[in-house]
Amino acid sequence: MTNAAADLLAGLRQDHRNMAILLRLLRDETELIAHDKQPDFALLRDIMRYMTVYSDAMHHPKEDLIYAGLRTLQPSLAEGLEKVETEHEEIAKLGERLQDDIEAVIAGTEIETERVVGDANAYMRRLNQHMAWEEEDLFRRADAEIDRITIDSSHLSAIDPVFGENQEAAFTSLRHTVESDTP
Repeated sequence: MTNAAADLLAGLRQDHRNMAILLRLLRDETELIAHDKQPDFALLRDIMRYMTVYSDAMHHPKEDLIYAGLRTLQPSLAEGLEKVETEHEEIAKLGERLQDDIEAVIAGTEIETERVVGDANAYMRRLNQHMAWEEEDLFRRADAEIDRITIDSSHLSAIDPVFGENQEAAFTSLRHTVESDTP
């Protein structure tokens, strides 16, 4: 019998590795914008669609389950973790703002370069900080109690549309970019 919490935690760590790949691509494209070069806005749109659809809709709720499992197991284990849900909301808002910027540029709306770069940098910085904190704190707490955490993640059965076995056709271009960019 597998441990649902252990499986979920392993999946979360893999998601972080996958998101780091996409954040590196986002950083590279943002640097092009900052240096008045033409980025691949279709790639940027796909990255942010993935980050706002999969990460915000599936990844963060899984982390919230780990947090809730710790809190249910023993409230003191979850001390200081109440910020997880608030940070997820903040990251989602930053991601939506950047996604709106990118969609506006693609639609032909003039947007200041500084705004797009600033919004991209704010999103990347916040998400990187958050993932680092989760790896160093939340996931370590969960590791220490993994055999005791009881969770039900059956309602979170979505397949990763880029890194999963059955990728969505809408993300084919992003998948090819990731494959060609990853050693």
